[in-house]
Amino acid sequence: MDISEFDYELPAELIAQHPLSQRDASRMLVIDRQSETWKDSNFATLPDHLRPLDVLVLNNTKVFPARLLGHRATTGGSVEILLLREIEYGKWQVLARPARRLQVGSRLEFGHAKLNGTVVEVLDDGSRIIKFEPYDDFLNVIQNIGETPLPPYIKRDSGAAIEDRDRYQTVYAQHTGAIAAPTAGLHFTPHVLEELNQKGVRVAEITLHVGYGTFEPVRVDEVAEHRVLPERFTISEKAAQAINECRGAGGRVVAVGTTTTRALESSVSESGKTLAVNGFADLTVTPGYAFRAVDTLLTNFHLPRSSLLLLVSAFAGRTLTLEAYRHAVLERYRFYSYGDCMLIL
Repeated sequence: MDISEFDYELPAELIAQHPLSQRDASRMLVIDRQSETWKDSNFATLPDHLRPLDVLVLNNTKVFPARLLGHRATTGGSVEILLLREIEYGKWQVLARPARRLQVGSRLEFGHAKLNGTVVEVLDDGSRIIKFEPYDDFLNVIQNIGETPLPPYIKRDSGAAIEDRDRYQTVYAQHTGAIAAPTAGLHFTPHVLEELNQKGVRVAEITLHVGYGTFEPVRVDEVAEHRVLPERFTISEKAAQAINECRGAGGRVVAVGTTTTRALESSVSESGKTLAVNGFADLTVTPGYAFRAVDTLLTNFHLPRSSLLLLVSAFAGRTLTLEAYRHAVLERYRFYSYGDCMLIL
């Protein structure tokens, strides 16, 4: 299949630039795969669509302020970097702007010289390896000087706002390590989670640290050739047990988001059992993939020609997915990270 088959028209004004004041006030398009139909609803009704014995699987990763603004020590020119992953102690792979001016040996200063960095390697994909000093208190320093790494389609004159530190984070975020939020989880509130609990829906938490692979553009024409970069994930014995017990009792595994889906599908055995895992998810899901771990998917609306849209199309079918997207455009749903969601049954 060609990546052009996963395109759709989206007016720019439908790209949500700010979160709603109330998390669970988002709209929700409910899709029935069996009847190939959909209906308009809202996220607060999620408990109505789930059943006792279902298990809701959440990704409890926590976004850290991975966007650093600084300048080159020699010229004073501005520089912006996005921390991607720690390669080894003190060294990080980063995306940088302006990249062409940051060659090996370039010295950088961030936060009024609270943190210094030196470019030590330029990788084939254009990213850089930067060695930071001092490093002993690195995570605490970037909590003070870093900014929330909002996606590039959120275009504001003022950039990231103070409230993004809270709103670009799920209410159940626990384990720091993501450079992007698992956005399907942004709609949840303690009230909705309590409603689900009262109904008898179990909650299992896993961790997948969302990395650059999740939102890296698809750079090939042939979908089968696309590969999503590995991302670190953990599924505990407790979470695996809850998921397997759900399946054994006839309940459904409800994945909150594409990142949760990737983790679950990466940890399922040949017999259909979810395994406790601490490693890297390197699975790429495209149409034709046979899902073994996930029965129901809650997800936001994704960019055209993206790996996330490929995963959703694999789950719901390309035709049904794109028809539903066209309906969402006509009905003026809000798109992408701070936008509305869809529940695929």
